[in-house]
Amino acid sequence: MAVSDVSYPRPLPFWEEKALEEMSRAEWESLCDGCGRCCLNKLEDYDTGEIAWTDVACTLLDDKTCRCRDYENRTRVIPDCVPLDAATVRTIAWLPPTCAYRLIAEDRDLYWWHPLLSGDPETVKLAGISVEGKVISEDEIPVEEYEDRVVTWPEEEG
Repeated sequence: MAVSDVSYPRPLPFWEEKALEEMSRAEWESLCDGCGRCCLNKLEDYDTGEIAWTDVACTLLDDKTCRCRDYENRTRVIPDCVPLDAATVRTIAWLPPTCAYRLIAEDRDLYWWHPLLSGDPETVKLAGISVEGKVISEDEIPVEEYEDRVVTWPEEEG
């Protein structure tokens, strides 16, 4: 038997090997696919708890890169910004169903287009998951009009 005929088990990727709580900061940050959907304003029905998604983005979301313009200071600039950690990921209902943090917390696989699998951050856009070019800044619209901006995003669970 030639050495090339021997197959060795490949190590599992960190997101399949570690719990969210065990990840390094770099690993944690790499889970973000850059879709920008967590930075959209959502409406919650007081009676049912149902979440309605809008196309109204946080003032700090750069709609071209789908990244926060001031990530390190976001909670000071936007007091109701919810920074994600393992505990919040497991308790908040509004994370997109395609979010890697949510998928891992639910012991599910990442989608094919996630940059950690595809090796290309553009696949999030190619798959239609990114909010790039599909949103309006909250600076441009009064909160009273958010209900008029409710949309359905790809892979959204009803």
